[in-house]
Amino acid sequence: METGGKRFERFWSQALLTVSAAEDEASKVLARVGWSPDEVKRNAREFGERLSSQRKAIEHGLDEAVKKAVAKLKVPRREELHALTARLDAITRRLEALSK
Repeated sequence: METGGKRFERFWSQALLTVSAAEDEASKVLARVGWSPDEVKRNAREFGERLSSQRKAIEHGLDEAVKKAVAKLKVPRREELHALTARLDAITRRLEALSK
């Protein structure tokens, strides 16, 4: 089963491939329109930077959404589970000592 993170990575990879193909097509069209190769490269670079920035924003938003969802479920943190395990171990030792 694919996790949310793996699914996002797969979708993101597909999006980048699509953008790359679109960029190639756009370069051809823009060259016919009269843009120089330097203008095409500059605009493509700017578009790539915006896309990268948007990816970071999406990833941050997903992280925050997951954190909020987990907080609502009141899932204990790892530290809380370790503390509870330590307390249970101590109680078990005390009960074993009392039963001897």
